[in-house]
Parts: sequence; structure tokens; C-alpha cells
Amino acid sequence: MKVLFAGPSCAKLLPSLRSHPAFELRGPAAYGDVARAVLEGANAIGIVDGRFEDTRAVWHKEILFGLSKGVAIAGAASMGALRASECAAFGMIGIGAVYRRYVSGEFDDDGDVAQLHGPAELGFLALSEPLANIVATLEALEAEGLISARESSALNLLARGLHYKERGYRRLFESAALPDHRRAILASWAERNAVDQKADDAALLVEWLIAAPNDRQRRSEFTFSETSQWLALLEEIESQKAAA
Repeated sequence: MKVLFAGPSCAKLLPSLRSHPAFELRGPAAYGDVARAVLEGANAIGIVDGRFEDTRAVWHKEILFGLSKGVAIAGAASMGALRASECAAFGMIGIGAVYRRYVSGEFDDDGDVAQLHGPAELGFLALSEPLANIVATLEALEAEGLISARESSALNLLARGLHYKERGYRRLFESAALPDHRRAILASWAERNAVDQKADDAALLVEWLIAAPNDRQRRSEFTFSETSQWLALLEEIESQKAAA
């Protein structure tokens, strides 16, 4: 069994992901979800999106648990990229440009990939633009010669200063010290050509998951420690299973 935890980063891909024969789509990962998938027999897990504001975020310990059992686990694009950068030393696989920005230290918290969006029932409709996409788009604008390196740096800083729920290209360009006609040109270009880096990285992770082994591999070298907090999570999962 293979499991993919994904949502808003894959909004455009969701119709094909929901019925994909190679894996089961479970939505963004929250605390306990990865541990639950491992206990249910998953042999490969891909993490793209994760919940973090309305509930506890997916825990590093449950990822380590899976790795200790020989489960192949990869992360990309969003919460998955962050967790992969934090757990790479233990065998978690990181995929894509967003992951590399976390590894380099350019990105350093979940706010760099966070996005305001609608519910699953509305296809995770995007209501803000994540910094990960904005940074990639600014690099594309600079490559096209539409902004200078200095302007790109200034816009990057402006974007980082906005709360993740308020980030968007129109808001960003309106805040910039640019003539009105330049703002209009940049906004129009972004509307047509903005880079969806998270979606691009998520697509790479889906390719990895499809090709991942169909059975568990050799266990990782580290020793997994069953702490009291870990045992409490296992008890919580068992209780939920019994109540279902």
C-alpha cells in the first residue's frame, strides 16, 4: 500500500490523484496520520501538504517510526519539504526546489509554504499565494528582464513581511515603490505566467511515489526510541480505531 498526503498544493491535480491506482490519497497530513498509515501497512508514503493551524502538525517522531520500519517516505512542496529537510539525516527523501530552499536555509519555517485556501469540498480553492511560489515567480520575472535584481530583492523582502494569509501578487505589487504602469505590467504577467513551484514539486513527488518499492525495505540504521509521548499517540490511534 502506498499513501499520498496532499491537498492545496495539488489542487489542479486532485481529480487524477483521487482515483489513481498506484496509491491512496488521504488529504493533508495532521498529527498521527503518518503513524496510522504505517500501522495500517503502508510501504511508501509521500507527504506534500500538512495541517498546522487548526490541529497539531504531523510529528517528526511518526516519520522516524515509519523509516525505522523500512517504509520509504518522501516529502516535497509544502509541509512535506519542511519535514524532509528536518528528517533527511534519518533517511527521509526530499524532492524539489522548495525542499532545496529549506536545506539551504533560505526557507526556515512552515510560514514559507503556508497558504490560505478553501475546504476540500471546494477543491482547496487558493485564497492567498505561498511565499514559495512568489519567490520562484520573482526569479522568473528577473530572468525575463521585467525587474532588476535589486527590485527582485526588495519585492522578496516585502513578500516575507506579509502574513501568509495576505500574500498575493496584486497586494505585493501595490505595496512596491514602483510606477503605476510597472505595477500593472507585473501584475498582468504574474496573472498569466506565475510559477506554481509547489505544484511542480508535488508532481515530482507523485512520480517518485508511483515508482517507489511495493514492499518495505531494509530498516534504517538508527534506533527508534518509544517515549511516553509516542506510546500516548499509539494509544490515541488505537482508541480512535476502536471507536470507528
